Amino acid sequence: MPPLHLLQRLSARDITVGIIGLGYTGLPLAVVLSEAGFRVVGVDIDQKKITAIGAGQSVVEDVTSDRLAPLIAAERIRVTDDYDALRAADAVIICVPTPLRKSQDPDISAIIHATEGVAPRLKPGALVVLQSTTYPGTTNEVVLPRLQEVAGTVGEDFFLAFAPERIDPGNKTYTLKNTPKLVGGVTARCAELAAALFETIVDEVITVSDPATAEMIKLLENTFRAVNIGLINETALICKRLGIDVWEVIAGAATKPFGFMPFYPGPGLGGHCIPVDPQYLSWKLRTLDYDAQFIHLATQINAAMPEYVVGLIGDALNATLKPINGSRVLILGVAYKRDVGDMRESPALAIIRRLLDLGADLHYHDPHVPTLTLEDGRTLTSLPDLSPETLESADAVVIVTDHSRYNWDGIVRHAPLIIDTRNATHAVRSHARGQIVKL
Repeated sequence: MPPLHLLQRLSARDITVGIIGLGYTGLPLAVVLSEAGFRVVGVDIDQKKITAIGAGQSVVEDVTSDRLAPLIAAERIRVTDDYDALRAADAVIICVPTPLRKSQDPDISAIIHATEGVAPRLKPGALVVLQSTTYPGTTNEVVLPRLQEVAGTVGEDFFLAFAPERIDPGNKTYTLKNTPKLVGGVTARCAELAAALFETIVDEVITVSDPATAEMIKLLENTFRAVNIGLINETALICKRLGIDVWEVIAGAATKPFGFMPFYPGPGLGGHCIPVDPQYLSWKLRTLDYDAQFIHLATQINAAMPEYVVGLIGDALNATLKPINGSRVLILGVAYKRDVGDMRESPALAIIRRLLDLGADLHYHDPHVPTLTLEDGRTLTSLPDLSPETLESADAVVIVTDHSRYNWDGIVRHAPLIIDTRNATHAVRSHARGQIVKL
């Protein structure tokens, strides 16, 4: 299929787009593409996810079931676990997860599985776009050879690009549509086709020189955040030793109109991107005999924050003549960020696990996370409400995630001891019944 023909069909929305991976990035993309007029085929290996989506039930918070269901009913989106469905696709976008192994090395097995699944089924002249976050070189060194082996010559028989996802779960201001989209094609024609596809659903598409550059840009974005959060977490530790309020320090520094960007400390990093992406870059550099020292140091500091929070809880309880062992500890918020139910890499998991190991009578409340399961299989259920009696019965209330639905005034009026890792109680401290310990 000549590229011009595919460009014309793209402009007319007369193509089928296949999406591999229907999670936090793939499902919103499928919905937006479908709403833009494209036929969409979604493939995922998780049968429970396929069953739910096929019934019009969303599996991610950024897509409501009310928005998804009509598209499923009209067959604008079809979902399956069968890669053969991709034989009809004119463009395939790979949105599979890329976690870390226990050794902290990249696990791109899902990318390899997706590539090997689509390669023998790729339509002549089709476009393949990798969206999954990965280390520089993956598109050219891992995806391209597997496609070329069966699909022919890139830039002629098929087209390949990398276009990193920039999804921020729960963000109502910056959505898929108004967040600029980066595209790096293996050839100029590849970049042209990928850009044309995303221009149908995104306000601005920016083309960079090649896939490796786009892959590196994605890692820089999140490494920038991880390193700066590491700096501010260490600043919190420094301020604690100096007897200075780190939150006041940050607020004061943020009044400078140039040369400073505020970041905020917390109980640790969470989500898929910030804790994981810098490790992809660090691993790649180790293969080139280079030690990414900034990344390593920031990772150490950020990874130590959950244990530091547990230490704060222990010290605060000790001051009331109570040990962690046997004390009733109530965790408020277990999702990795405010107002979402996303538990990926949430620091709350490490805090809860450690407190349970120390013998705490642990409970949690999160309006977005009804149940959670730890790595060892222990399952906890969220308390149904935060009544005055619930708060008063806790020996310590620990604010890990500052959901906007929480009534902070009511919490400080009834909780006898609060460990606040998010500065959520700053405006209502004067109403506090007991002590509030800040990060």
